[in-house]
Amino acid sequence: MIEARNVCKVYPTRAGNRLVLDDINFTLGRGEKLGILGRNGAGKSTLIRLVSGAEATTSGTITRSMSVSWPLAFGGAFQNSLTGLDNVRFISRIYKQDYHQNIDFVASFTELGLYLREPLRSYSQGMRARLAFAISMIIEFDCYLIDEITAVGDAKFHEKCAEELFHKRRDRAMLIISHDVNYIRDHCTRFAVLDEGRLTFYPDFEGALDVHSHNLHLRGA
Repeated sequence: MIEARNVCKVYPTRAGNRLVLDDINFTLGRGEKLGILGRNGAGKSTLIRLVSGAEATTSGTITRSMSVSWPLAFGGAFQNSLTGLDNVRFISRIYKQDYHQNIDFVASFTELGLYLREPLRSYSQGMRARLAFAISMIIEFDCYLIDEITAVGDAKFHEKCAEELFHKRRDRAMLIISHDVNYIRDHCTRFAVLDEGRLTFYPDFEGALDVHSHNLHLRGA
């Protein structure tokens, strides 16, 4: 289970401290799939990073009793000076995986070709996201964090992602954020809206979508 208790996140700015997340509370159990809707800048990606452990909370706690992936569209944990292949080797060693088997999967899944032999600093955001997703699939986690994966790649790539996540790993917990409301509707069993730093849960997708749409209209986002 993942449990967030009274989580707050504050970022310092020139205009003063900005409260991004305000007293966030939720639990995510094994096999549950939580979708979070919210406008741009609402703090969705910040919440994902906190759950992953990539960033620390300002106050409050996040406890994890199951293994959690890094954000699937986030390549920040990789080494820019290393090639894609070297990053696969590095992650494989950390998790005691078969490097050669993993390389075959990553090369086939990402279709990056010769770019796998190039340093990550030469990658586009979409290429980094492909690599991050593929490497996430070579490590088996109890919970997957999905951050706007539909924003990169073509329809074929999205189909491969869906096969890996929602078919082969349909028993895993997932925390999903996406601007594609249909993606949230189709793949989640619990729904919440993040707005003005507060996370509110709704009993069904339609209720969450109505509030999310109202927030977008109200703020012109």
